[in-house]
Amino acid sequence: MGAHSEEEVTDVSESSQFSLLGQRRFAPFFVTQFFGALNDNIFRNGLVILVTFQGVLIAGMDHSKLANIAGALFILPYFLFSATAGQLADKYEKSILMRRIKLLEIVLMSIAAYAFQAQSYGLLLLVLFLMGCQSTLFGPVKYAYLPQQLETEELIGGNALVEAGTYIAIILGLIVGGLAVAVDPRNQSVIAICLVAVAVAGYLASRQVPMTRAVDPTLKVSFNAWSETWRIVRFAREERSVFLSILGVSWFWFFGSAMTLQLPAYTLDILSGNEAITTCLLVAFAVGVGIGSLLCERMSGRRIELGLVPFGSIGLSVFAIDLYFAQPISHALAVSSVADFLARPGSWRILMDLTLLGAFGGFYSVPLYALIQKRSKREHLSRIIAANNILNSVFMVAASILSIAILGAGFSVPQLFLVLAALNIVVAIYIYSLLPEFMMRFLAWILINVVYRIRSSGLENIPVNGPAVVVCNHVSYMDPILLTGSLRRPMRFVMWYKIFQIPLMRYFFAHMKAIPIAGAREDENIMREAFEKVDEELAAGNLVCIFPEGAITRDGEIQRFRPGIEKIIARRPVPVVPVALGRLWGSWFSRRKGGGIRMIPGRLFARVSITVGKPVPAEEVTAENLELLVRTLRGDER
Repeated sequence: MGAHSEEEVTDVSESSQFSLLGQRRFAPFFVTQFFGALNDNIFRNGLVILVTFQGVLIAGMDHSKLANIAGALFILPYFLFSATAGQLADKYEKSILMRRIKLLEIVLMSIAAYAFQAQSYGLLLLVLFLMGCQSTLFGPVKYAYLPQQLETEELIGGNALVEAGTYIAIILGLIVGGLAVAVDPRNQSVIAICLVAVAVAGYLASRQVPMTRAVDPTLKVSFNAWSETWRIVRFAREERSVFLSILGVSWFWFFGSAMTLQLPAYTLDILSGNEAITTCLLVAFAVGVGIGSLLCERMSGRRIELGLVPFGSIGLSVFAIDLYFAQPISHALAVSSVADFLARPGSWRILMDLTLLGAFGGFYSVPLYALIQKRSKREHLSRIIAANNILNSVFMVAASILSIAILGAGFSVPQLFLVLAALNIVVAIYIYSLLPEFMMRFLAWILINVVYRIRSSGLENIPVNGPAVVVCNHVSYMDPILLTGSLRRPMRFVMWYKIFQIPLMRYFFAHMKAIPIAGAREDENIMREAFEKVDEELAAGNLVCIFPEGAITRDGEIQRFRPGIEKIIARRPVPVVPVALGRLWGSWFSRRKGGGIRMIPGRLFARVSITVGKPVPAEEVTAENLELLVRTLRGDER
């Protein structure tokens, strides 16, 4: 952990994400990154709107091509210099790095102010590239700072605030940038003053960021971008879930940049509007991302909930498709104000689509960022964030190239939105096939938030780290999914081998690292292999969950616990955590007294209780004792 005080982290489990805004370990950092994002967007939006609506040509390129060229110029440095930036962020103390980077921003914004005044568009494009370099340096510092200063359960809230703050800054940057260049097209002193003032404010905020130690001060910085890039990508690939999360984040940047870069041309060519309408559309998208990001903490129960990722990706495709149908061809009636635009039929649908695209983007991206921060090795985290930035830049450049190619082939901007929606579906299926954990968490999240009403208690009794066995009464086929969605750590479930071998489901069970088991009379080899696998998982420091009854209850009562748990603990003495499921019998997928599976009219929206007891030391473990504990925890709630 970082250098924050005990007072600042007390009662973490009870505080909301917004309490971080009152703490020095977070607030100055938040303000610093907020002003940085604000200045980026004042500058970029001012430049794009000036070029789009003032008919500026640079090297013979019109507004549609220049919007994509400008996007590529800004993110190209992420590919070129992220490897170096990641090394610097791991080697040096982070608050000093932030201050030096903000001083560089003041210099660049002073040059930009001169270029706007002189109407030197070539120089403005150069500054745009240099601003990309400055942002490249800041990115690894920003995301590696959070896990050093925040507790694990604060990562979702902290990342959500950063994402929401970034998009609030985007909204303000869009408004200020658009209005500043529109005041007087022949005199750009307003935007010049804004850029320098915000850069200075960001530097002053950075001076209050607390010291955050270097994680690898002995690191020798290599300036060979190519070799170091491949090296940090290898760091990222050490943990498969981290690397796939990085790919997921990069895809979001591909999708989001391809969508938002087209909005000025979409406004002009399809909606027959002006720069005020463009700003309105971009604000709708940014508001959506802010809302989605802030909702993540509430929807995830203040933990890293991977189930939100598929939920977000579904929404991205659905609302991109609807955006196509909202206005597939150019509108014949031109509008010159936001009020006129909103009065036109179909306009609110367009704004709602963009807002929901942003919200589902927040659901998609925030858990992925938190997962990367949690599962990465701390001494490599800045370089892994740099690897993320490199891949982001590659994907964003690809998005610009693809957009230029598709539009150049005669497609309209709405048709491009449709192509992006289809690509998003293909990419989502591919990523979730590689890491089914996302889809299983999504299914668990849907079940515990829609189909069931979960009331959990004692979750703090699950060990944060280290091996343990979870024992639970077995009430329905949904038990593993309900436990997966409610307990804070991933578990390896021991399940009957015939369920494990169900076609199609076997693929998911295998990727969940479920352990098939059989009775000694059914297949002694499978049983022996199961005990070996359980021991391996415990030796690796994982949680293993077993249902000692050996079968799903047919009458709602807890059956005798079998002695297999004693064999496991005799071989590998670890704590055993008793868990009781209550009020689940009689719901969907529990058994009838005759043995059949209960479907309709089984209880829908069952109010299920999940009660976790205190860990039992290995020397006190017996099947009878654990059975009694689980019965006591469940009480009369069948």
